[in-house]
Amino acid sequence: MGPERPGPERIGPERLGGAELGERATLVQFSTAFCQPCRATRRVLDEVAAMVPGVAHVEVDAEEHLGLVRELGVVRTPTVLVLDAAGRIVRRAAGQPRRADVIAALGHAL
Repeated sequence: MGPERPGPERIGPERLGGAELGERATLVQFSTAFCQPCRATRRVLDEVAAMVPGVAHVEVDAEEHLGLVRELGVVRTPTVLVLDAAGRIVRRAAGQPRRADVIAALGHAL
């Protein structure tokens, strides 16, 4: 997962359809309905969120949140953002991540 790209200072629940952010970090996944790698990414992120206390996984339908997608420069799905406890983007990656990479990226948020 690469370093933060320019974007909003903070992403709060109101910008994610009211989803609750994690107490320590949040894994935000941008998906589309027919994206096959998005399903596997959902499983990996759910597993990591279940393993690490205080981490939440929020999936965002990219087609329903086009304004946010454009603002954040999301150009493919899945795209995963790692937010710290304050909702700041600390890491991002496009494509299906490996569990080890997600855990390593969380280290920058915790």
